[in-house]
Amino acid sequence: METIIIWVVVLALVITSVSVYAARFRRQRTLDSQRLHQTRELGMDKAAGQYPLVDAGVCIGCGTCVAACPEGDVLGVVMGKAVVINGARCIGHGKCAEACPVGAIKVGLGDITKRDDIPLLDEHNQTNVPGIWIAGELSGFALINNAVEQGRRVMERIAATGGPKSTASGGVRDGGVLDGGVLLDAVVVGAGPAGMSAGLVASEHGLSCLILDQQGAGGTILQYPRRKLVMVQPVEIPRLGRLPRHEYSKEELLEIWEKLHSDFDLDIRTGVRVTGAGGEAGNFTVQTSAGDFRCRNIILALGRRGTPRRLNVPGEDLAKVAYKLIDAEAYQGRRVLVVGGGDSAVEAAMGLAHQEGCQVTLSYRKAELMRIKQRNTDRIAPLIADGTLKFLGGTTVTSVHEDKVALEGPDGPVIVPNDDVFILAGGIPPFGFLRELGVKFGGDQPDIEAAAV
Repeated sequence: METIIIWVVVLALVITSVSVYAARFRRQRTLDSQRLHQTRELGMDKAAGQYPLVDAGVCIGCGTCVAACPEGDVLGVVMGKAVVINGARCIGHGKCAEACPVGAIKVGLGDITKRDDIPLLDEHNQTNVPGIWIAGELSGFALINNAVEQGRRVMERIAATGGPKSTASGGVRDGGVLDGGVLLDAVVVGAGPAGMSAGLVASEHGLSCLILDQQGAGGTILQYPRRKLVMVQPVEIPRLGRLPRHEYSKEELLEIWEKLHSDFDLDIRTGVRVTGAGGEAGNFTVQTSAGDFRCRNIILALGRRGTPRRLNVPGEDLAKVAYKLIDAEAYQGRRVLVVGGGDSAVEAAMGLAHQEGCQVTLSYRKAELMRIKQRNTDRIAPLIADGTLKFLGGTTVTSVHEDKVALEGPDGPVIVPNDDVFILAGGIPPFGFLRELGVKFGGDQPDIEAAAV
């Protein structure tokens, strides 16, 4: 009799456990379906760059990929198959592909023949214009390891093609405009990870290379708030080697870039804006705010952020308005409005909210913060809940004044007392500049089947 009772209890426990699991499983799948519907309505199911490509015929719907994603909710399981739900949050870690037990996922760009934001590149990252190359985020692939690898690949290809070399011996370090007789092997536009990698490989091969950046060495990293943690996939930096850790602060990464700059005597000129380019392979002219430079090759490593996006509202030209946050500590005791709903805006708002006496308001045109990483979602929620940071969803700025900002909200006008405004609403990508150079994009040739990389 005791044995029977034991088996009955065990069976009851098993049934209860299975029932609880099944209920949770069904609830999660229902939530995934709802989230997919919501993100499709908002246009956020599509990724800006690389993303998980799921082979539905192989996928078994186990959800392992969902749990592995560092961003939290890029993937979900709908109708028994893994699908991309929030593609806007995907930055291509690739953990989902590593975790899939049946190999149903790879990370790539998919079919780009309808994409007007992905340039057509060959296997060496050369565009359809011979001598013009692209490396880094502009290619559609994010993450530092991709940028470094593409910068390396491009410059090694340039070194391998042979042909007449530069007439510049050992660089162009006069700091001024080059005379008309100097022909560089390459001009790199952008001093971020891709541009730095290309410059390091150029120095390794004895090629003359000039790196230009309108800001400073570091590229997009310069835009990060102080002490922001940056996830770095395993990466091998030319002439330096493998970075030993997978997480670095902004300051640590910039220190690495600066050391590379000085140790290998790279010719990087910052504060220089590229205004145009022309010519042909072997003889290009790059026009800049610091004069013209002649080169055999142009490497575009300037990212996708481009020119900061303006709101075009009255008062936006006031001195109190800025488009990047450099030092949050300088805003102690200030009333600050941050405009935007992406990771940059949210991270800046959180950084400011931790400064003594800083009153921070975050304005976003949509009702919810849907485009940010899961880590940022988890961090900002308690700040909003306890009033440390005020979130005004569904609002748009209508005018900026010396001591206030006027917004329009779902319930009418909103006035926010204010000392400083940060507009972090993204940027205007440099696609127009590329088109002026003759570079074609996936959507320009719909009849050509572009292979996923």
